[in-house]
Amino acid sequence: THGLHGRGNTSRSVLLMGGWELWEGQRDGRNGGTGQGGDGLWPDTHSLPPSSLGQPPVELIRHREARWLEMTSHWEKAMARRYKKVKVLCRKGIPSSMRARCWPLLCGGQASMDRNHGKYKELEQSPGDPQWLETIEKDIHRQFPFHEMFLSPEGHGQRGLMQLLKAYTVYRPREGYCQAQGPVAAVLLMHMPAEQAFWCLVQISERYLPGYYSPEMEAVLLDGEVFVALLRRVCPKAYKHLQKHSVGPLLYVTEWFLCLYSRTLPFPTVLRIWDAFLSEGVKVLFRVGLVLVRLALGSSENLRDCTGVVETLEKLRSIPARLLQEDTFMAEVHNVAVSDRDVERECRTQLAKLRKVRPDFGYRPEQRLPNAKAIFDAQQLEDAQQPGKGRHPAPAFLIPEIVVDPPPPLPKEQRRLERERLKEQRWQEQERRRQEEAAEKQARKKKPPGRKKPDTRGKTFHVAQRPMLSLAQEGGEGEEPGPAKRNSAPYLETYF
Repeated sequence: THGLHGRGNTSRSVLLMGGWELWEGQRDGRNGGTGQGGDGLWPDTHSLPPSSLGQPPVELIRHREARWLEMTSHWEKAMARRYKKVKVLCRKGIPSSMRARCWPLLCGGQASMDRNHGKYKELEQSPGDPQWLETIEKDIHRQFPFHEMFLSPEGHGQRGLMQLLKAYTVYRPREGYCQAQGPVAAVLLMHMPAEQAFWCLVQISERYLPGYYSPEMEAVLLDGEVFVALLRRVCPKAYKHLQKHSVGPLLYVTEWFLCLYSRTLPFPTVLRIWDAFLSEGVKVLFRVGLVLVRLALGSSENLRDCTGVVETLEKLRSIPARLLQEDTFMAEVHNVAVSDRDVERECRTQLAKLRKVRPDFGYRPEQRLPNAKAIFDAQQLEDAQQPGKGRHPAPAFLIPEIVVDPPPPLPKEQRRLERERLKEQRWQEQERRRQEEAAEKQARKKKPPGRKKPDTRGKTFHVAQRPMLSLAQEGGEGEEPGPAKRNSAPYLETYF
């Protein structure tokens, strides 16, 4: 990693795994056609039919755009109460027309720009360090050389990228310029104005990946060890192969993580990775890397030809394009069983090991925030602690107020609404029956109680039969017999 972050004439340094040198050999089309607006690393997708590219229907795109418009119109409420929903929508992919609006909100770049109104203009007008300017100037033409935005040295793409990277060296003079920031800044510039792209780059460098672009690059070293530990659990076969041939993580992970896969994968897949990364944080980078290693080295058939370091790295670079299609690939990425807690635990474990070997290892992983929700909460806390620091409204052209008619609901959505309506009717009918039964039961309870029976519990009583006496015995001889009793049968007397 030494040549990635240096001054002077080292601008043409080879990124580990040879990613930077690939640009010199891409112009002859060895790794796929360049395509109109392509950059040489990715196949030409302009001549392919939409069905083969896996593009969703227009109605579905319109539906997703409307949902994102509604959510970004109430962004603070969405992040505070419905972050899980935001994460699910990011996994499905942000519509291309909405990335300029959503990426700055997700990463916190929009809030930083609002709090530092006019700061970018000051940085842009600053002269900057001549040594950094010379290094940046030498690297500008290597950033997506076949993309129409960066074709001309005097075009707005290369000039804007130059000003953005120079502004960062003025904003963070200790870190200066790292070559891996070039592709990241270029992808941001493809989607948004320079000021927004600058603050998004600041958020990525300081919130998502602190220490990645510093001169020491200690964070990359630590995350390389964390990646190996996770690989050992997720794909033991690939782990054993890499250990057997002494293929260290810095030989392939460095380019992946520093450039956020923008120099490695097809561009549609890169955009989907960025959607998830800005929402869920650095764990997405680990998941993507684990899937790439599993696709390249996860089977015995793939390992037959890998007899050394060179063959292994070549296998990692030559994964079939059909396996990297964005929908299929991202489904595998999200199924990898690696959580934020797993990454944090491995960071602590590997950091303790590194500090035993290198006592001066100064990187602190707690500086890194895990996801967009944590960044949003941190910015809300900063605003609460600094009430005097007013927030200036952003210029209208940066986040335009877009009003569109909501698209008609899809047939699937109509069926779902009908099922919910029928379910609600059934529930109301059941509730009405329950209330009627409860009322009947209550009415039965209110009937007047019957005659109370004598309480004979615990008492002893005797039953005797009293014989009927004759008329002569009952009365005197001179008495007239009384009227005959109605019942002449014997009766019982009870004595308590």
